[in-house]
Amino acid sequence: MFKSKLARNLATGMLFAAAAASTAVAQKEKEGTPSQDPSSKARNVKPELKEAYKKWVNTDVDYIITKEEKKAFYALVTDEERENFIENFWRRRDPNPDTEENEYREEYYERIAYANQHYTSGIPGWRTDRGRIYIAWGKPDSVESHPSGGSYDRPSYEGGGSTSTYPFEIWFYRHLDNVGDGIEIEFVDPTGTGEYRIARNANEKDALLMVPGGGLTTAEQLGLSDKGDRINGYGMGQNSYMREQDMPFRRLEIITALQRPPQVKFGDLQSSLDSTSAILFDKNPLGFDLRVDFFRQSDDRVIAAFTIQTENKELAFENIGGLPTAKMNIFGRITAVSGKRSGIFEDSVTTSATAGELAEMKDRKSIYQKAIALQPGTYKVDVVVRDVVTGNRGVVNQGFTVPRYDDKKLSTSTLILASKLRSTTERDIGGMFVIGNAKVVPNLSGDYKKGQEIGLYMQVYNAGVDQTTLRPAVDVEYILSKGGKEVLRQAEDWTGLSDSGQRLTLARLLPTDALPVGEYELKVLTKDRVGGQVIENKGKFTISQ
Repeated sequence: MFKSKLARNLATGMLFAAAAASTAVAQKEKEGTPSQDPSSKARNVKPELKEAYKKWVNTDVDYIITKEEKKAFYALVTDEERENFIENFWRRRDPNPDTEENEYREEYYERIAYANQHYTSGIPGWRTDRGRIYIAWGKPDSVESHPSGGSYDRPSYEGGGSTSTYPFEIWFYRHLDNVGDGIEIEFVDPTGTGEYRIARNANEKDALLMVPGGGLTTAEQLGLSDKGDRINGYGMGQNSYMREQDMPFRRLEIITALQRPPQVKFGDLQSSLDSTSAILFDKNPLGFDLRVDFFRQSDDRVIAAFTIQTENKELAFENIGGLPTAKMNIFGRITAVSGKRSGIFEDSVTTSATAGELAEMKDRKSIYQKAIALQPGTYKVDVVVRDVVTGNRGVVNQGFTVPRYDDKKLSTSTLILASKLRSTTERDIGGMFVIGNAKVVPNLSGDYKKGQEIGLYMQVYNAGVDQTTLRPAVDVEYILSKGGKEVLRQAEDWTGLSDSGQRLTLARLLPTDALPVGEYELKVLTKDRVGGQVIENKGKFTISQ
C-alpha cells in the first residue's frame, strides 16, 4: 500500500513537472527567441591605457594634476586626444606662452631630478615628503637643517626648555598660493635612514618625548603641565605663547593644503579654450554676453574694448565677512588670423550686497571691461567665465575685424548705448569703462526701465571745421524708430561737445519718460558737408516698465 501511494505521488509529480516544462516552452515560443546569441556579442571593453600615459598621469604629474584634470584625462578615448591634453596641460601652466620654451615644464622636471638626487633614501626621492613638497611648490626661501639632531633648545613658542632631537629640517616659504604667508614646514627623520617625514607638530622631533623626566618644557619643569598634556597643548601650559601656525588645527590645515595640487591662477579657464576635454565635467554652463567696440588711438593702433556682462541671478552668492558675495574669474585670449596670440586678459569680478539687498542685486547684472590696443586686421577672441562658488563655466568664441581708420577720411568709432554715461573724475583714472574724458558703461542687453536715461556715446574722426561758422563741417542726426515708424528726429547742434584735435565726441543722454514701452532702433547719421560722405551707425534697445 505504501509503495502504491508512493508510486501515485511520483506519477503526480512527473505530471506537474511535464506541465511546467510544457508551459515554459510555450512561454518561450510566445516571447520569441533572442535575435542574437549573447555569447557571440562583442564586449564593450575600454582599451587599456598605454604604459607611457599611465606613467605620465600617475608619476610625472601626480603632484600637480587636479582631480578634474585627471578625470577628464581618463575619459579620453584616443591617443591623439591624450597627446593634445598633455600639450594643453603644460601650456596652461606656461608663464610665457609667447616663447617656444615652456619654462614651467622645464623647471618641473629639473625639480624631479633634484629630488631624486638629494632626497632618495631607500625609496626614490620624488616619493618622499621632501621630494613631494619640493616638486610641487619649488625651492623654499630658506632651510634650517639639523642633519644629526642632538641637543636642542626649544624656542618659547615650542614650550622652552632643552631636549635632544632626531634629525630634522624646517623649510620656510614666504608665500604659497592657497596655503598662506610665512609657511614653515618641518620634516623629521625618526628612523635615522634619511627619510624625512612631514611633522604634524613640533614634538615629533623630540627624541626624549617618551622618556620619563627627560626633555621637559619650561611649563613641565615648573609643574604647570605634564608630558601627557602635550597631545592637547604641546605641554606649554594654558597661558603660554603659541604661534598661530603651530595651533593643531592650523598645522593640519596647512598640511592638507600642501597635499593639493598648486592652483594655476586662471589656467583652468585657459584650458577650457584649448581643449574640449574640460567640457566633460561642466554640467551647468554659465551664460554671458560679449561685445567688442573700437576707438581710434593712432594711425596704426585701435583701442578694442572687450565688455563682458552676466546676469547676477546665474551666480551663486556665499557669505563672506557677513556679506553675500559672488565672484567670477574671467580669462580672455585674442588671436590674429595668422594664429599668433595678440593679447590676453584675466581678472576677477566681485559683487557684494547686504542680506536685505540680495534679492534686488540678483535682478541686476555684473559687467567687466578690458581695453587692448590692436593693429587693424581680423582677429578672434575666446573668453571663458567661471563662477568661483559653483565652478560653472561659460565659453564664447567670437571673430571680429579691427577697422583701419584713414587719416584723411571721415570715420566714426563704434556707437555705444550705455547704462551709465558721465564725465570722468580723478577716481576714474586707471579704471574700467573710461573712454577719453567720459566714463561709459555699455548696456549689452539693451534693456532700460521707463524713466532711465539712455547714454549715447560715439567718436567722430577727421571732421573738418567750417571756417565761416567755426563749427565742425559735418551734420549729425539722431533718428529714433519704433516698429519701423520714425518717432523722433533731432539734429546735433554740437553744443558742449569735446574736441581733441580732429576727434569729436558725441555724448548725450536720451530721456525715456515720454517714450512708450517697447522696442526701438536708434540711427545716428553722420554726413560730411564737403565730400558728401554719410556714415550710419545703429543701435537697438527696449524700454520696459
